[in-house]
Amino acid sequence: MTVSENGMHYLEVVATDAQAAKNYYASAFGWQFQEAPELGGALVASLPGGSLCGIREPMHAAEKPLVRTYLRVADIRAAVADAKRLGAEVMLEHMEIPGRGQIAIFGIGGIEQGVWQVSEESAGGGA
Repeated sequence: MTVSENGMHYLEVVATDAQAAKNYYASAFGWQFQEAPELGGALVASLPGGSLCGIREPMHAAEKPLVRTYLRVADIRAAVADAKRLGAEVMLEHMEIPGRGQIAIFGIGGIEQGVWQVSEESAGGGA
């Protein structure tokens, strides 16, 4: 199944102990994780309905643990422009993830929100 536009494409969990977080999600929900070096070394599981969950440790000392959703969008540049127009602070304008598409991150109301334009080769979903 493929995630529809504006549906949750990716749930990113940044944890100080990624293995403990992975063990929790695997035990509680039966999610099976695989390594995905292109996603910051995340352990990634395909979820029912076509979404993905990636769990990783912080990439640098300033990165705090968090849970961030990435909503699937058809046009990353339009999504970023809309976020700006609606008062969001753009934290990452857009970034290419080879073979996966493009992401952008913005802050609004004290939270971080991601958007993800899926590349054609990964449009079928899966880790």
